[in-house]
Amino acid sequence: MTSSTRILMCAPDHYDVDYVINPWMEGNIHKSSRDRAVEQWQGLYELIKQHAIVDLVQPEKGVPDMVFTANAGLVLGDTAVLSRFYHKERQGEEPYFKAWFENNGFTVHELPPELPFEGAGDALFDREGRWLWSGYGFRSELDSHPYLAKWLDVEVLSLRLMDDRFYHLDTCFCPLKDGYLLYYPPAFDAYSNRLIEMRVPAEKRIAIAEPDAANFACNAVNIDHIVIMNKASKELKQQLSNAGFEVLETPLTEFLKAGGAAKCLTLRVTEPVRVELHASATIESRVVQLEGHLLDSGVINRALDVIVEAGGSFQVLNFNLGTQRQSTSSAEVKVTAPSHDVMETIMSQLIDLGALPRPQEICDAELEAVIQDGVAPDDFYVTTIYPTEVRVNCQWVRVDRQRMDGAIAVAPDGKSAQCKLLRDLTTSDRVVVGVEGIRTIRKASTRDQRNTQEFSFMGAGVSSERRVELVVEQIAWELRQIRDQGGRVVVTAGPVVIHTGGGEHLAKLIREGYVQALLGGNAIAVHDMEQSLLGTSLGVDMKRGVSVRGGHRHHLKVINTVRRYGSIAKTVEAGVLKNGILYECVQNNVPFSLAGSIRDDGPLPDTKMDLIEAQQDYARLIEGADMILMLSSMLHSIGVGNMTPSGVKMVCVDINPAVVTKLSDRGSVESVGVVTDVGLFLSLLVQQLDKLTNPYQVVQTV
Repeated sequence: MTSSTRILMCAPDHYDVDYVINPWMEGNIHKSSRDRAVEQWQGLYELIKQHAIVDLVQPEKGVPDMVFTANAGLVLGDTAVLSRFYHKERQGEEPYFKAWFENNGFTVHELPPELPFEGAGDALFDREGRWLWSGYGFRSELDSHPYLAKWLDVEVLSLRLMDDRFYHLDTCFCPLKDGYLLYYPPAFDAYSNRLIEMRVPAEKRIAIAEPDAANFACNAVNIDHIVIMNKASKELKQQLSNAGFEVLETPLTEFLKAGGAAKCLTLRVTEPVRVELHASATIESRVVQLEGHLLDSGVINRALDVIVEAGGSFQVLNFNLGTQRQSTSSAEVKVTAPSHDVMETIMSQLIDLGALPRPQEICDAELEAVIQDGVAPDDFYVTTIYPTEVRVNCQWVRVDRQRMDGAIAVAPDGKSAQCKLLRDLTTSDRVVVGVEGIRTIRKASTRDQRNTQEFSFMGAGVSSERRVELVVEQIAWELRQIRDQGGRVVVTAGPVVIHTGGGEHLAKLIREGYVQALLGGNAIAVHDMEQSLLGTSLGVDMKRGVSVRGGHRHHLKVINTVRRYGSIAKTVEAGVLKNGILYECVQNNVPFSLAGSIRDDGPLPDTKMDLIEAQQDYARLIEGADMILMLSSMLHSIGVGNMTPSGVKMVCVDINPAVVTKLSDRGSVESVGVVTDVGLFLSLLVQQLDKLTNPYQVVQTV
């Protein structure tokens, strides 16, 4: 027994699923067996008693979830932070847990009313005592984290939960002894996963698969090198064994019906204090003002959505509602973000909605000199379609030549400013960076105009799967034959390849030698690299399929990065670009040509804006081709089709039948038209090629 470790538990005398406050409870009301629950709890209790001292709190009627003592509060040394439960169904537990803490000598801190925090369910100490991981998003508020840092004098690292099945941090995250971490990455947003990776070395991170996560493998009790949990797969047991841990399984299926397992049923009340470490928190808060027809136009809803979707939280401090139809409303909103970078992202989007700091907090815009022609500073402000003003020398200056996706260059005397495209920037310019001292002038919107300004390039529904397997089988067979006989396949592709999830499949074709040249425009390269670097395409999260607030700026950031390095190849060589279509082209010496157009942003340094030069380059790469795959790019495919000689097999894939007909109807049996989603086509093509395991032999001439 480890006498220094004490754990608080509560017998399940009154346990049942009486209500639904998480997805696990749905369909399980009054379906839990009390006898089986008691038996399973007793098994866990006896197992823990072999390795630690177990204290018990008296179970009380009317609070069936009191058995989940992890949510009683958070303990460090002789200090306890009492939980403030999010759901009223559990708020009755608070006085009982408060009494237990006080009766056992703890100094109890209580959060302000209406500020949810659910104890050690959402706050887990690094087992080396270096910092506190704190979750938010479903049950606990981000604004509670500064209180934890202050009261416990500990560094707080905020993690945002994204999957409502894992509504508490301890359902998907378990710090282990010696700095190891057991966790389920898909439960967190991208920022949180990056933070985890920065703090926990790769060799210490044990990422589990969804089946283990669904069995609450992360909801485990760690005592020294013992890990007690409901259930673990053989693979997970082996991983933990390799890290020096012994896994002890004990069935807790009755408690899974309420959304809990081993960790939920326990609270460690002997967390040692590291006196040499002190409080710090990266959490940042600001107050913004909004004014206008906030309800009719939907601005207030969109502003609050921006905050939450970007990973922040909010508190409406004041809201003055206009009493007449023509009256305007005003609001003061406190915005909290887990880091300065997230706050900058939120603020840039709120500025687009017309938000301003309070008058006493307004300061001048930050200006930074351009040090390379055509390249903006890293944190340059990306303009919108709305009239914009910047504050220079304590005066608001109107920005001339307003347009979307530009930078703001301020004159040397500070009396004028104008939008400039990246390519037009020179080393004599000073550019606005950050989000301070910027405001947009928004006209009042009507109900009919609500949401019309939203970026919705990908708002249409995805087409249903089409039966193209037979065509794909034939194309795959020919591709394999061409490759193994040393032939040439040229691909002309549009950005739809990226938007529909086909990028990884096209990259694989290039990597495995099926593509000898790639033709396209500025857009496919930009969005391929946007997906590789930022996980989005046209601002849409490619894993979750939802728009990212402010994501319409991502492609500009990518263009700026590549322009800084001078070319796509140099960006790869610098180790910045590590995957994707263009990465595979560079790594496998597959030539590519990007033809520019009047609509291109940037453009990329590799994009040929001289169309005559681009046509000549296209023709050079097409020469000697055996097959051309035209993938959802009408503009470039028409150009390729017009300069391709007969005898070259052309396969045109597009969701629009008119495009397929136009490009494939060339009076030749070498043309094949496939009306389908290009992402689906590429996925099926790669699958079929994987089945063709026997290479075709080149015929030897005797």
